[in-house]
Amino acid sequence: MQLRYQFRVYPTPGQQIELARAFGCARVVFNDGLRLRQQAHEAGEKHISDGELSRRLITEAKLTPQRAWLSEVSAVVLQQAIADLNTAYRNFFASISGKRKGRKVAPPRFRSRKDNRQAIRFTKNSRFKVLDNGRLRLPKIGDLDVRWSRSLPSDPSSVAIIRDAAGRYFASFVVQTTDEPLPPVASEVGIDLGLTHFAVMSDGTKVAAPKFLRHAARKLKRLQQDLSRKQRGSQNRKKAVVKVARAHARVADTRRDWQHKLSTKIVRENQAIYVEDLCVVGLGRTRLAKSVHDAGWSSFTGMVEYKAARWGRTFGKIDRFAPTSQTCSACGRIDGPKPLPVRSWTCLCGAVHDRDVNAAINVLAQGRWDNSNACGTRVRPALVPAPRPTSRREAGIRPDAACSTRSVGGISVL
Repeated sequence: MQLRYQFRVYPTPGQQIELARAFGCARVVFNDGLRLRQQAHEAGEKHISDGELSRRLITEAKLTPQRAWLSEVSAVVLQQAIADLNTAYRNFFASISGKRKGRKVAPPRFRSRKDNRQAIRFTKNSRFKVLDNGRLRLPKIGDLDVRWSRSLPSDPSSVAIIRDAAGRYFASFVVQTTDEPLPPVASEVGIDLGLTHFAVMSDGTKVAAPKFLRHAARKLKRLQQDLSRKQRGSQNRKKAVVKVARAHARVADTRRDWQHKLSTKIVRENQAIYVEDLCVVGLGRTRLAKSVHDAGWSSFTGMVEYKAARWGRTFGKIDRFAPTSQTCSACGRIDGPKPLPVRSWTCLCGAVHDRDVNAAINVLAQGRWDNSNACGTRVRPALVPAPRPTSRREAGIRPDAACSTRSVGGISVL
């Protein structure tokens, strides 16, 4: 498995100048290649190949007075800029053809020199090296001071130098790992993600939502107000932009650290983890958008997924349309949709359910059902249709809500 290890680096003022030059050269080559391909498309000419772009934009361009300064940076950085352009085009064409899942990808756009976020990449061809003293040697840049929080499991195949909006520099290494699976455990867990409680486990454990963005809202508001008062184009406005970016970076780093610790704990303690496939994009368009983005469900599930694959655990996502909050985990009866203020309910079988815990138990049952053994053993009770309600209040939304004919796990309700 390929993993990315990221560490903070502290370049000297001279190295920052060299990095800025490399960022600018890579951006120019990327924009020149995009412009050539757009012009060829508008003129009805054939697609310009990678080799042709490399010859025009790097080899021949260095011999011209207008692009002679491209020789001041490593040629690998320029080649990787063309590779990034090709990747952007491949993702775009795969998206419009339906081969790429998820949201539609826009065509490549020109990179702006005003963007504070910049990145370059070095491969093994550039002969970058991690020295014995812990410094990272890069061609035509020098030896960078790296803050190593852990050792690399193997020799990196590439390293990307990233400058974020807050003005921080990072070295991101791509390495090949061969981690051994963790010792097997008997416990399995289903997770119901929410806003009040970030995660509710099927065993009844509830993890409160930390709400990092909400807690930093007062400081962010003050910094945004200070930024709005600065004159556009002034040096004070640039400094205010960096202050706002640093405040947001602090929130993002705190959230990422918390999610890493929680996901690692869950993966270590459970042999199988099942979560619901939430439509975060759709929820991000509602009035709860700020809270949804503050929670960071997608990044958390992504962490659990790759850590489960890395350590030999089972991970699964259940159908987002499965009525986990409507189904009784004791008898399987679907009792109809319920408004969000209803946090507990009583089934006709007599079972009293906490809404979130019941949903987590159903997530676990659905995950086991989707990953049932070869013998076809039934892992959950048969579903029992709820009786037709006698009033709209009983149904929650509409009179026929409790008698939905939606199938669950391949078995029709009615």
